Amino acid sequence: MSLISQRVELARQGANDKVICRMPSGWAVMGDVQFLPGYCLLLPDPVVPSLNDLDTQARAAYLLDMARLGDAVLEATGALRMNYEILGNSEPELHCHLFPRYASEPEGKRRMPVWFYDWKTAVAYAEAEHGALRERIARLLQSTS
Repeated sequence: MSLISQRVELARQGANDKVICRMPSGWAVMGDVQFLPGYCLLLPDPVVPSLNDLDTQARAAYLLDMARLGDAVLEATGALRMNYEILGNSEPELHCHLFPRYASEPEGKRRMPVWFYDWKTAVAYAEAEHGALRERIARLLQSTS
């Protein structure tokens, strides 16, 4: 089972500690690392290979959820802007990375894709440290649904 499918299955079972909330198109989850506080993903449920594999209604729901999640992260973090990335190259199932970008980032990093950060030494998600932010994002999403 692929990583995305595993994470969705854990979310369904209530065993994914990074779940922000269930959304109409899938699951909003915090990223495994938090080098940019508020980094999260939108995982579709059911899992599909790509955005192009969704029908028009499911595609619209997924993209609307993606934007709603980005709005909530912006408000919760006070970030400068949001970056949205749907890649699927190494994990060939639909998922969107949502990265808040901050004015406080080093100039050389702020203007580049987040993949230039050192992910191996990044701060791992920890409920004790990041749980309050996860809960704030969830509350913001609930208030706009």
